[in-house]
Amino acid sequence: MRSIGPAWQWIAGAALAAAAVGSGVDAWYAHGIAVRTDARLAETDARLSALEADLSSTTAGLQSSIVATHASLANALSEERQNVGSLASQLGSYQQQFSTVSSTVSDLQKLQSIDPQLLEKYSKVYFLNENYMPAALAEIPDAYKYSDSKLEQVIPQVLPKLESMLDAASSSGALMYVASAYRSFDSQSNLKSQYTVVYGAGTANTFSADQGYSEHQLGTAVDLIAPGLGGQLDDRFAATGAYAWLTANAYRYGFTLSYPDNNPYYIYEPWHWRFVGVKLATYLHDSGKHLYDLDQRTIDGYLASIFD
Repeated sequence: MRSIGPAWQWIAGAALAAAAVGSGVDAWYAHGIAVRTDARLAETDARLSALEADLSSTTAGLQSSIVATHASLANALSEERQNVGSLASQLGSYQQQFSTVSSTVSDLQKLQSIDPQLLEKYSKVYFLNENYMPAALAEIPDAYKYSDSKLEQVIPQVLPKLESMLDAASSSGALMYVASAYRSFDSQSNLKSQYTVVYGAGTANTFSADQGYSEHQLGTAVDLIAPGLGGQLDDRFAATGAYAWLTANAYRYGFTLSYPDNNPYYIYEPWHWRFVGVKLATYLHDSGKHLYDLDQRTIDGYLASIFD
């Protein structure tokens, strides 16, 4: 074999040197990449940490904002409910005031068409002059009268109440009939004169009103009689089933006993009943009072409802 010459030895050495250098370069390059990669990873970690911190801060801010918004909305809703409640209360108050005003207007309209005398206390208290008579009168049918031959009348608004009362009493077995109803000023004068002649003025004054002081002139009072009394109006009526029924039920139809036992005006008249309206009659019944126990101002408060 031929030995390698100096030139080839140099070339071989250069190649070996180049290879060595190349290996070193590769290692250096790889190391550089690793360093740069670590730096980038560290930078990325830092950015992620910053993002996480921002996200955490933003989330906390959002949560705080949501809580504050919820509280604000809750307060606003509560205030709105209070406002609605206040408005509802005011509306209720206005409605009540409107109802009161409407009721007052209705009462005033009623009073314009109602005879103001109908609830006045007569019987030696107030006076009806000879010119007074009801605006209209209705004849009581024969079926409700004690005497078919005698004309008996009441004002038209009272007649259906009277008929209903007598029908209800009859259905309960408490038979009774109208013995007397409306009397004019002159009729009362003639009747009182007859009683005065028969019984004397003193006695007549205990059971018969002077003309102008009789409730019968109003057309709202009736004298009732039961079978078996011989057509007489006396205190025996108080022992009848008819009277017992009246004391328990007449108020339902607007009637009240005018002259109870021991009244300051006349003798006990269990047969004499006056229409005063269901509302007032109910009050008198429930309170155990009679019409003449009340002052006139109190009685007048029931005038608008007399025909309700």
